[in-house]
Amino acid sequence: MTEVAFETQNLGKRYRKLWALKDFSVALPANKVIALVGANGAGKSTLMSIAAGILPPTEGEVRVGGRVVLLSQDKPLYRSFSVADMLNFGRHLNTVWDQPRALSWLSRFDIPLDRPCGKLSGGQQTQVAMAVALGARPSLLLLDEPLANLDPVARREVTGELLGEVADSDLTVVLSTHVVAELAGVGDHLLLLRGGRGALDGDVEELLSQHTRLVGPRADQPPVDGQVVQSQHTARQSTFLVRTLLGPETPVAAPWQAQPVTLEDLVLGYLRTGNAEGEL
Repeated sequence: MTEVAFETQNLGKRYRKLWALKDFSVALPANKVIALVGANGAGKSTLMSIAAGILPPTEGEVRVGGRVVLLSQDKPLYRSFSVADMLNFGRHLNTVWDQPRALSWLSRFDIPLDRPCGKLSGGQQTQVAMAVALGARPSLLLLDEPLANLDPVARREVTGELLGEVADSDLTVVLSTHVVAELAGVGDHLLLLRGGRGALDGDVEELLSQHTRLVGPRADQPPVDGQVVQSQHTARQSTFLVRTLLGPETPVAAPWQAQPVTLEDLVLGYLRTGNAEGEL
């Protein structure tokens, strides 16, 4: 049986008359890197804040196992503190602290311990905040767009190191991101929110194996059975993104062609569709 790191049942969060999350149920597996995606206002930050205990839910239940650390894009650093001071501060704030782990993270990115945080670049400040978060030895690390000010190469390096942390420990990472093109090779599991509800949830490889792109002559419906996630049409051609049990190698008659789907295709297809059948 798969161990669960974070679970919700009929979770809802309302701000006055607006529901940021509604009837949201999910069970996220432990010891994975989970890519959390969705458009602005989809409920990603609200979900993370509830998981971290910062926000109370309006309705429903939340169950989290172990220690939770939330790191947002607005990184909690004191500009006058040196990097070493920040580690000491983290040690005093947390009942559990792993100094070697924090120092190891900083050494990977050559962050000087004696420099004030206010004198560091935005990317270096991100690494300090990450070191403090990892030093607290969380079971669940929630990253709400903290890598946004890193260049693509640095983001790839950081996510690669996070994969190593997950492999070497009991850590589960939930990474919220808008950089859809950089999701490939980063997450083991995908959770996609749309309008405060779950639209897609599952192991990345399994989800990719369940979807196919069908390209052929102009048509109202695809040539195979399945859930139409997205459809695009020109005067002569139709393209369908379909969730089907037949998978990406779906046999179709000419002139139709079945093509495999990338993770970016999958995410953008669900984000762009208005089809309610795409929701869980």
